[in-house]
Amino acid sequence: MFRKTLKKDPELFQNVADGLRRLYRTKLFPLEDTYRFHDFHSPALEDADFDNKPMVLLVGQYSTGKTTFIRHLMEKDFPGMRIGPEPTTDSFIAVMHGEQEGVIPGNALVVDPKKPFRKLNAFGNAFLNRFMCAQMPNPVLESISIIDTPGILSGEKQRISRGYDFAAVLEWFAERVDRIILLFDAHKLDISDEFSEVIRALKNHEDKMRVVLNKADQISTQQLMRVYGALMWSLGKIINTPEVVRVYIGSFWAQPLLVPDNRKLFEAEEQDLFADIQSLPRNAALRKLNDLIKRARLAKVQAYIISSLKKEMPNLFGKDSKKKELIANLGEIYQKIEKEHQISPGDFPNLAKMQELLNGQDFTKFSALKPKLLEAVEDMLANDIARLMAMVRQEEASMPSQSVKGGAFDGAMSGPFGHGYGEGASEGIDELEWIVGRDKPTYDEIFYTLSPIDGKVSGASAKKEMVKSKLPNTVLGKIWKLADVDKDGYLDDEEFALANHLIKVKLEGHELPADLPFHLVPPSKRELITNEQ
Repeated sequence: MFRKTLKKDPELFQNVADGLRRLYRTKLFPLEDTYRFHDFHSPALEDADFDNKPMVLLVGQYSTGKTTFIRHLMEKDFPGMRIGPEPTTDSFIAVMHGEQEGVIPGNALVVDPKKPFRKLNAFGNAFLNRFMCAQMPNPVLESISIIDTPGILSGEKQRISRGYDFAAVLEWFAERVDRIILLFDAHKLDISDEFSEVIRALKNHEDKMRVVLNKADQISTQQLMRVYGALMWSLGKIINTPEVVRVYIGSFWAQPLLVPDNRKLFEAEEQDLFADIQSLPRNAALRKLNDLIKRARLAKVQAYIISSLKKEMPNLFGKDSKKKELIANLGEIYQKIEKEHQISPGDFPNLAKMQELLNGQDFTKFSALKPKLLEAVEDMLANDIARLMAMVRQEEASMPSQSVKGGAFDGAMSGPFGHGYGEGASEGIDELEWIVGRDKPTYDEIFYTLSPIDGKVSGASAKKEMVKSKLPNTVLGKIWKLADVDKDGYLDDEEFALANHLIKVKLEGHELPADLPFHLVPPSKRELITNEQ
């Protein structure tokens, strides 16, 4: 019977998204529905949740540059965009690709089956009036969608109610997006109560979280060092993980740098952040697979909790008092389930939040444990997910290289202003003369002290000189391989000069190329390389 199922699966699953959708509907959803997962944790997933493009969620206090960051990525204004030093963005704006430029209001957006926002109607009109979709044709949006959020308030402003549960909305988005970017202003690092609440709501999604320290060009290097330290200290008190969150430092807008001292640092950080965002389309299927596994683990725990509470309830009298007692002793029930079913403590939902939600539930309507439902999910995790993992790799191999293109991403990659252009091994790339030739007279003096035979030095002789750089043998071995252009096991004067140039490149902190760039090939060997190609 089990083999028969294995045979059918390749026919059923056309692709990873189709496989995830079918597994969710047939195996995970029945367990969620039976044990009220949607009342306690997260609404049911829709078809659009499996088909939508990768999404990036921007979160930060007001005036940290969230909307400007989006504009910087796309190099174009989007409908509904407002930028200013005061709290200007008072709405959640989903910036998505569309043939026509325009705005779709929240109430219309949550009834569109093609958009992954249908379950947001649970947050009511107060939220939907503050939610919209800005559609526009833009090459960046062909690969990703971006969610702009209202600035998180501080001081007296945060006491004014928004009319909806702001942290809960952000948590809903956090479950579905591929990347969460927390933006901080280098001038105001104070983390308000509302911001702390939001970061805690994003718990369990630390793997998606990145931090941007924006407007860093407005302070000096010494101040920047102190600000960075203060930011890490503040985050360490809120994000309770042993790992340090990745922080990108820079000025993410298209204006001249006010303090240009750290230009190279900002360029390298921007390049790293762009590379992280560009990887999202490639890893989208894997992220959805990962999120479904997380959801399945939580749904299993939910089933054990609800069925345990049902089991403890009396049939006739004393139901209310028993309910209060069970809620008060929920921590003990957690421990019992943990030992009985070998479940990790990290898989359990927040105790205080669970107790609060249980207060409004009728325990008599809870379902008893149904082993078949749990077996279906176990089978999904043990067998179906492994098959989908193989499909993910096959899809990645068969598809052309997917990455975000257009907007600021093109400017960071092309021409002389691309990151690292003309530096390290790329130095001299657009010069007519051989760049190594500048220092060749110095290298020649060393070369002739090694007593070359027939104009060449052996590996043993070259090694004595090269190890003086104190570089590891693995690095020097790679330099030898790159410098021995004609692969004869010896170095002539040009190849020896090249080896010393590559040592200098490495000592200056640059990476060695995997293959020798043509502009570094010694002039006398260029014809040989051209013929080989």
